[in-house]
Amino acid sequence: MQQKFSDVGLNDLPLVAKAIIQLSDTHKLVAFYGQMGAGKTTLIKQICYQLGVIQEVSSPTFALVNEYETSTQQIVYHFDFYRIKNLEEVYDIGYEDYFYSNNICLMEWPENIEPLLQNEEVLKVHIKSTQADRREVLLEY
Repeated sequence: MQQKFSDVGLNDLPLVAKAIIQLSDTHKLVAFYGQMGAGKTTLIKQICYQLGVIQEVSSPTFALVNEYETSTQQIVYHFDFYRIKNLEEVYDIGYEDYFYSNNICLMEWPENIEPLLQNEEVLKVHIKSTQADRREVLLEY
């Protein structure tokens, strides 16, 4: 199934984030696809805000994963796979412990770990720049 949001600006992010959160009830793995600067981290920040994350949300570019806690003690994992060189690095961080924890896993640059996602129920979020401050967001599930 698909859900498409066209002509998305910053003011529209809460609506997109809400749709992703609703789908994350059945799709704990959420993969964000888009070019550098498309707005993956910005959308993830809005999702975390709506979930009630109490820490500052930032892309875990060097750590690979950040763990956030919500005001209701829910755990949210935020991955950035941009810098991984091979799947061994993902095995080394114990990705299965995160993916099968029943917590939401928000993943930037999932194309770098695609073999690990092939048999999983993944919500794919495709973000495409249409203008300097506008995006098209496609949810596939």
